[in-house]
Amino acid sequence: MDHHQDTAGVVQEFGALAPVRIGLPEQTRSQSVRALNRLLAHTMALRDAYKKAHWQTSGATFYELHLLFDKHYDEQVAIMDALAERIQTLGGVTFALAGDVAGESSIARAPRGRESAAAQLERLAAAHETILLDARPLARAAADAGDDGSNDLIVSQVVRANELQSWFIVQHLTLRADHG
Repeated sequence: MDHHQDTAGVVQEFGALAPVRIGLPEQTRSQSVRALNRLLAHTMALRDAYKKAHWQTSGATFYELHLLFDKHYDEQVAIMDALAERIQTLGGVTFALAGDVAGESSIARAPRGRESAAAQLERLAAAHETILLDARPLARAAADAGDDGSNDLIVSQVVRANELQSWFIVQHLTLRADHG
């Protein structure tokens, strides 16, 4: 299998910053682009985990989980888009390919086989926690560097949405433990 990259037509190398006029120094923009790309990779990994769970869930709560997983998938897609737009606003280049996501995100990949609903829920809860553990210090670093836009995005969209989704997922785990 040839893993050669076709770079013909590349107008901006990954890691390079385009000049933008948003009142932030290049070093701050570069730091934020790296942080946001990491969160984007995590978000893409979580999005895919939600779609896999949506397609493969089973059991007594199938319908409820099927709908919940799809709702959370759609919400993660919206977060991905916001992160990608912020990266571009800062003059950066976003991750966009599965191989890049796999190389950057520390979220554990699900097995190819079908998991129990409880295993799906545990995996999703762990993924949310990974994102939240990374997001909070990245938000503080953006604020400390004067990048209020990235800080606001991370706090208002990444942290809040992942906290809420995690709460929903963990409540299902609690329900299963209480009645399972």
